[in-house]
Amino acid sequence: MSTTQKTIVNLTIDQGATFSKTLVVTTDGSTTYNISGLTLQAQLRKSYDSSSASATFVCTIVDGSVGSYSLNLSAADTTALAAGRYIYDVELILADSTYDKVHAGQATILPEATKI
Repeated sequence: MSTTQKTIVNLTIDQGATFSKTLVVTTDGSTTYNISGLTLQAQLRKSYDSSSASATFVCTIVDGSVGSYSLNLSAADTTALAAGRYIYDVELILADSTYDKVHAGQATILPEATKI
């Protein structure tokens, strides 16, 4: 049984720009879950069947006591992504080494017009 609640959050990412999104882990949609000292991992893929990740997010705990963390991609990472729709999910590695999916959804990469 999951300790946390998986929440669907769709992302919009600008190609060629630095991306950062802060999210909060909860147990029931409103009660925050303390993630201090835990690890998060997240990947972006073209589809669930893709054999490799299109990008790996850097996950940084912002305020663990209230379950706050950020998903981050560098400008170089987003430049390397083709415009279009992707899927992603975020896994929280719990103290007992089990995994909970805490966030998931679609990610839309918007094309870049300015390429200086």
